[in-house]
Amino acid sequence: MEREWKLETEGIFIYPEGLTQTEDKVHFTVVTSGKQVKLCLFEEGEEKAFCTLPFPKEAKFGNLWSAFLPKDGLDNLEYAYEIDGVCMPDACARRYRGRETWGDAVQAKNPARSVICFEEFDWEGDQKPNTPFRDTVVYKCHVRGFTAHSSSQVEHKATFAGITEKIPYLKALGVTALELMPMIEFEEVMMQERRGQTKSYRSQETDGRLNYWGYVAGAYFAPKSSYSSEPRNPEREFKTLVKTLHKNGMELYIDLFFTGQERPAQVLDILRFWVREYHVDGIHMVGFVPEAMVGEDACLCQTKLFYSNWNAVRDGEERHLAEYNDGFQNALRCFLKGDEDKVGSLAMYVRRNPAEHAVINFMANNNGFTMMDLVSYDQKHNEENGENNQDGSMYNYSWNCGVEGETRKKKVLELRRKQLRNAFALLFLSQGTPLLLAGDEFGNSKKGNNNSYCQDNEVSWLDWKLLEKNADIYEFVSKLIAFRKEHPVLHQEKEAKMMDYLACGCPDVSYHGVKAWCPEYDYFRRQLGVMYCGEYAQKSDGSKDAYLFVAYNSHWEPHEFALPNLPRKMKWHIAINTDDAKNNGMYPEGKEPLVKKQKQFMVPARSILVFLSKAVTESEKEKEKAKEKTKEKTGKK
Repeated sequence: MEREWKLETEGIFIYPEGLTQTEDKVHFTVVTSGKQVKLCLFEEGEEKAFCTLPFPKEAKFGNLWSAFLPKDGLDNLEYAYEIDGVCMPDACARRYRGRETWGDAVQAKNPARSVICFEEFDWEGDQKPNTPFRDTVVYKCHVRGFTAHSSSQVEHKATFAGITEKIPYLKALGVTALELMPMIEFEEVMMQERRGQTKSYRSQETDGRLNYWGYVAGAYFAPKSSYSSEPRNPEREFKTLVKTLHKNGMELYIDLFFTGQERPAQVLDILRFWVREYHVDGIHMVGFVPEAMVGEDACLCQTKLFYSNWNAVRDGEERHLAEYNDGFQNALRCFLKGDEDKVGSLAMYVRRNPAEHAVINFMANNNGFTMMDLVSYDQKHNEENGENNQDGSMYNYSWNCGVEGETRKKKVLELRRKQLRNAFALLFLSQGTPLLLAGDEFGNSKKGNNNSYCQDNEVSWLDWKLLEKNADIYEFVSKLIAFRKEHPVLHQEKEAKMMDYLACGCPDVSYHGVKAWCPEYDYFRRQLGVMYCGEYAQKSDGSKDAYLFVAYNSHWEPHEFALPNLPRKMKWHIAINTDDAKNNGMYPEGKEPLVKKQKQFMVPARSILVFLSKAVTESEKEKEKAKEKTKEKTGKK
């Protein structure tokens, strides 16, 4: 007997936009101001609907239309909505067909088809890591560009599965969270209307470029099928990535772009969906959202939410809001290259960790120069974008160290390496949550392009051969991340008060100039000392942290810093010295060299040094006693 198809309603029960599956029904919900709405059902690949079902009048609640069909026989059918005679895919579908191949211009000229899908996924008791912001190190990458290059050595290049294969690499680097640039179903093929034709898919033509980044409005409930090695089932592959990251103690954050035209309730539905359905740990909202409504939503109070600012929104008991903008980047880039009047900005940003919300710090992000380009280019070089180099930010706050772009000059290359070590030190020695742009840890370059939004090629893809070529950069970054984790004074839960509230004889954080306890903020100064008192932080084994003194010198001349006095039976050792290229800027734990003169130290030009307090050893005590006896014999005081 042939099935009789008919949309029915459930009275006052209204389901969210898109599809909602209950035990034996599939509910179809769409928001539209249209007067007549029909559901069109298609067999896979067929252009003509085999069934067109009008929504009954009682299915309409304001501009929301909601009705259901019995579940049997619906799985894997394609569907669309006919609204006032115009057929269109469901903007809130969870899966689409017709976009399986990345960058396919032929596919792009035809509308994608929404798919009804019911597959269950075994989360295997998935547990979120719930890493506090203070212990988080974020790694940001593009799903495709992370493994698209032939050198990535993964089986499933340019996909969610390819990232899953790279999890051991991320774990070894020391990052705790992965942030993905837009990974929802968006139109990457850029289209433009043909003159004199009615707007439709078939009236459009490509402009020859791809939207590689994806910061555009898209289908907010569907993972991108062309980012999956299983393009007919991207949901399963993305969920596997999330689950595998969690098993390795790592979190996953996603970027979602909003135009500001979305209804506030719709934004909340989208955010809640990704947390509920895909177990994501955080969402970076780019564009315009109702921040007060989002930040205070009870369903999202345990999800990390990232936004450019939270204005007067107060965080809950479990800190979950984070400010995400380029203030830190711009200020500390200026200090790095030696600009005037930047010591005050440095002092603020290395300590900044407000009670109202967490802060995300970065020296490079997808929008702007990579770390390597930051020290290799004075000007942006976006000619390949096809916009006469008029696109991208004019303000990069960069310095090429004497030569624009690639060079073989040894002195320039050495200085660039040193400036890179300085840049990473500025990032990881600051309070707040550090973010590392993918590839910066091994010197990835975009050849001076600071706006590679349309570059789906080797300009944007990571060249993994650089991991061997620039092994020293990788080694420095990984050890610096480990050093940060080892010393909780560098990533505290609350902002330092600059007070001795423990009555231990030293404030939690103090500022110094070339003279101890005398910071200098004159416009011409380029030096700052910051001391962290270990009494205010506890290590995982219960012991107190060490004292750390960080000497920042961005001047092109060396400067002698007076070292603050330590408690008795402690002496300063050097843990990090970005000027020491021979040791790649860092010394092995337990082998940090002792500072010979404990009162002062000459900090080289354009260098950052970290001094570490260590208890005086028995051999050092014996040397001190012998020195005292020698003084007594010679009559010296």
